[in-house]
Amino acid sequence: MHPFLAPDFHVRWSTLIPEAVEPDMRHALDLAKKNIEAICAQDPAKATYESTFLAYEKASDALNHGWGRLNHLDSVSDNPAQREALGTMLPEVTDFYSSLALNDRLWAMIKTVSERPEIQNLSEVERRFVEETLADFRNSGADLPPNQKERIAAIESELSKITKEYSEHVLDSTNAWELVITDEVKLAGLPESAIAGAFANARAKEIAAPAWRFTLQFPSMFPIMQHLHDDAIRRQVWEASSQVGAIGEYDNTALVWRILALRQEKAAILGHQNFADLTLQRRMAKNSETALRFIENLHARIQPTFHAEYQQLAEYKSEKTGEAIDLLEPWEVAYWAEKQRQEKYAFDEEALRPYFPVDGVMAGMFEIASRLFGITIRQLETGSSIETWHPECAFYEIHDSKTSAHLGSFYADWHPRESKRSGAWMNSLHTGALGEPHLGLIIGNMSPPIDGKPARLTHREVETIFHEFGHLLHGLLSEVEVKSLSGTNVPWDFVELPSQIMENFCWDRESLNLFARHFETGQAIPQDLFAKMISAKNYLSASGFMRQLSFAKLDLELHTRLSDFIGKNLDAVDREILADYLAPLKTQPPSMMRRFNHLFSSPTGYAAGYYSYKWAEVLDADAFTRFQKEGVLNPETGRAFREHILSKGNSSAPEKLYQRFMNRDPDQEPLLIRAGLA
Repeated sequence: MHPFLAPDFHVRWSTLIPEAVEPDMRHALDLAKKNIEAICAQDPAKATYESTFLAYEKASDALNHGWGRLNHLDSVSDNPAQREALGTMLPEVTDFYSSLALNDRLWAMIKTVSERPEIQNLSEVERRFVEETLADFRNSGADLPPNQKERIAAIESELSKITKEYSEHVLDSTNAWELVITDEVKLAGLPESAIAGAFANARAKEIAAPAWRFTLQFPSMFPIMQHLHDDAIRRQVWEASSQVGAIGEYDNTALVWRILALRQEKAAILGHQNFADLTLQRRMAKNSETALRFIENLHARIQPTFHAEYQQLAEYKSEKTGEAIDLLEPWEVAYWAEKQRQEKYAFDEEALRPYFPVDGVMAGMFEIASRLFGITIRQLETGSSIETWHPECAFYEIHDSKTSAHLGSFYADWHPRESKRSGAWMNSLHTGALGEPHLGLIIGNMSPPIDGKPARLTHREVETIFHEFGHLLHGLLSEVEVKSLSGTNVPWDFVELPSQIMENFCWDRESLNLFARHFETGQAIPQDLFAKMISAKNYLSASGFMRQLSFAKLDLELHTRLSDFIGKNLDAVDREILADYLAPLKTQPPSMMRRFNHLFSSPTGYAAGYYSYKWAEVLDADAFTRFQKEGVLNPETGRAFREHILSKGNSSAPEKLYQRFMNRDPDQEPLLIRAGLA
């Protein structure tokens, strides 16, 4: 009757149609409101932990369930009718969620029970749940006067609307551009895989042959920037990419400033100097000052190497072209960097592709996880009993090796299409109660299969799959009795540890041998190719490092010093903030802010939290030293990581969880050593 709210573990995706959105979400809203009213209406003297805190956690289950499925479909299967239905319900659903912490009767009941002596008799996890719930209420404005509560609710409502609009602009402007080449001579330099992919793309669009179609999807665009000899075409593609979210009806400039202003206003109402301080108070960094100091300390350590790398690349181009040493154009950097790498290390990344067929990568990754974490993973046939949202999507189950208990299931959807937003991510569709299976998903936009042959990935794409699988394990191996503390519901500067530690297995010979097999011969990567891959690992390492630091710096400065920038030209602000973080290119690129989904496609997302990637890299590089010391595929080390990190969610402070695994605090040095920057 209400397909979006159906309790089936195996989701009936074919029933989740746009026409069902409004009736289903309104029914879920009614249920949630009745549940909240029941909590508020009880006798305070008889109220208990179960009738308040646990009842509050379960009150919106149906709505969370249905709204989560709808937003997932919006990410992977966008269409006009669904988009309209979601937009219709967005204000009502947002208003409900933002009203919870601003409900005086609910807050009074929660507070009353929290002050009872018996709360101290709860388990450690239950007490943490009480503390986290109280903090959620206070940080959302529960103690504010009525007029300020109303303003907070209005801000949340507007943020939900305009961040969705921002995300749609990025998707639509990405899809609005194409490049069709009909002269094969102009493809000179491109790898065969890129040429075949573009030819198949043109054929799928029914463009008369000979034709090769390129888009702004990363697997289509990046080979051009890295390999194509034609400088003019590279410039054309770069200019199109840099204008995503920046032109005409898709221009996000005004939305960026409005989103930043609303976040700052919210922080001020809640008694914080800036949005970063509001956001970080319950994360490992605690405040914007600590996060910024962390980024700037790393910046100072790598800046000389970063500038030396750029200067050396400019000299290399000069040497090869016979032209005077000059600044590089932004569409030249990846091209000349790749030429230099191939010459310096005799290493071409394309040579690795045949060893990374996507199914082989998945099978080997599952074998690694099984050995380390005591699990088994099997793929189930999809069809009438197990539906997916797209034919390319696969479905898997995870069981415990010892007990055979069903720990969780997940969907995997790896290739780009126009109805799917860019990037890669993991999400949860259902968090099981203790002893019940979880349901999750992992999504990417990797190189697609061509002409019936298996999709063959770049090494970077392999790292991305391992990364998202690490997030998935964090969700599906969780053993926390309170759902809202389960899985990836941890502070954001800790959430990337399980994902980033998995990337290490993409560089180790022993683990590579389990999945890096030639798609035709089954042979492992030859030793000489592996040696070249390792020797080239830290090529331009400081440049990649600095790119991540620049995103984090931009994010933190915008969310701490907005008054210094508001009203100025967006591109000028970008250059002002990042003066010491950017290479001195001949043509200044427009700001990334207009297409920076991490920061602006949801009310919070990674806003004031992009530093988390580098923060967690420190944790993962340090934690992996234990694997290196005890054996990269040592089951005892893997079980310890599962016990202390993967299974624990947010049941304890992240600092404590990390200390339990490493028996000490994290050390920054292993990251710099791994990157060749120590």
